Amino acid sequence: MASCTGRLLATLLLAHQLNLLTACNEAYYSYLIKHICLEAYRFQMTDVGQKLWCDWGETLSSYRDLTNCTALIANKMDCFWPNRVVDQFFLTIHKEYFENCSVSGRALGDPPNNIVGPFIAIPVMITLFVTALVVWRSKRNEGII
Repeated sequence: MASCTGRLLATLLLAHQLNLLTACNEAYYSYLIKHICLEAYRFQMTDVGQKLWCDWGETLSSYRDLTNCTALIANKMDCFWPNRVVDQFFLTIHKEYFENCSVSGRALGDPPNNIVGPFIAIPVMITLFVTALVVWRSKRNEGII
């Protein structure tokens, strides 16, 4: 029993050490995405120019490259992606580059009334028709067994 417990303890200790060796090093991952991905993104955004930062058509390619960069580094380091570090990283990016962008033009609006009207009126009319049909049929005693 003692040797079995000793083997189990040794196996658990070895598994823990192996997990430490293969687990994602979040601090180093954060360092790499800041010094590789962020620097490349800053360079690209400088080329775009601050006046166009809010133009999604102009920044989409750079933003996609930034996203792919963080994912590739996570893959090489055996880190899950997305993760807590990436979430915080992108929050920082959005505060730095997109904080002053208005939401106008990106916000969804209600469709026009000529589109919504039929989707409301038709079910209401069908409901009224079926109700009238049921009432009319219930008043007729013919054909009821």
